[in-house]
Amino acid sequence: MNTKQAIAERIIELCREKKITTNAMANIAGISPSTIYSILNTKSKSPEIITVKKICDGLEISLAEFFDADVFRDLEQEIK
Repeated sequence: MNTKQAIAERIIELCREKKITTNAMANIAGISPSTIYSILNTKSKSPEIITVKKICDGLEISLAEFFDADVFRDLEQEIK
């Protein structure tokens, strides 16, 4: 799994935890649903950290809490 896939997986996990849809998450975070969908699909190769921060702000969690998840612990090397 690479970092982009891990971010997408974490977003889905947080939506489940908060019992909200990805569309609702986008609205809460003040970003367009298409931005969320592009992160969840293959359109976005590298989600911007500011987008992740907006998601965190909308969910009232810190960036540290976002990245403090098992999905980020064993990421594959991005530089080859």
